[in-house]
Amino acid sequence: MRRILVLLYGSVAYLVFLGTFLYAIGFVTGLVVPKTVDMGVVAPIGEAIIVNILLLSLFALQHSVMARKPFKRWWTQFVPIAIERSTYVLLASLALILLFWQWRAMPSIVWQASNPTTAMTMLGLSFFGWFVVLLSTFLINHFELFGLQQVILNLAGKTGSEPRFKTPLLYKLVRHPIYLGFIIAFWAAPVMTAGHLLFALVTTAYIFVGIALEERDLIELFGDEYKHYRQRVAMLVPVWWKSS
Repeated sequence: MRRILVLLYGSVAYLVFLGTFLYAIGFVTGLVVPKTVDMGVVAPIGEAIIVNILLLSLFALQHSVMARKPFKRWWTQFVPIAIERSTYVLLASLALILLFWQWRAMPSIVWQASNPTTAMTMLGLSFFGWFVVLLSTFLINHFELFGLQQVILNLAGKTGSEPRFKTPLLYKLVRHPIYLGFIIAFWAAPVMTAGHLLFALVTTAYIFVGIALEERDLIELFGDEYKHYRQRVAMLVPVWWKSS
């Protein structure tokens, strides 16, 4: 029964993540969902900046702190290892849901693509960025990344194998294709408002912080193998001299 409850918890956490991810696409592109980055309460500019940065910072802190090994060692004294990742994913999703709910619109237009073809191209590029994000998760192990594999293995009385260093497809071009996809998705906007610009700037800054923290952990985990990979492959933008 305990293993079934763990599976149920992990499944719910994954479904919450999936719904949040899909909503995030609409939130950024301004399509389909009831509230986007350019909709909602229009507050005084100072209040909007403070509230929005706090919302983004809350997500960044949760996302970074809970991913670090010292926190995981402490956290798993209270939370079963099988649901550690699911809990991380669930809390990250809830932080994003809070951001969607409380985001303050800043509708002043910074730039706008007046040509319909240009606008559609930029929107298509944004969707391409989201596709790169999703594809990159499947290239490494989507269901492990979001906690579902762990709870399924737990149901079978098994544990996951030791992590192996691998660089499939996009990971041969750049070290962080997931982050690259997010940057493309956030910046390829046919209409860039002040609110969208703030969102893109803060999330991009956080991505570079996240990369620094993640690479430190990867070097600790894989040692020289990752150091050599870092010398061969560019961080975000493919460059010919890195692969030669």
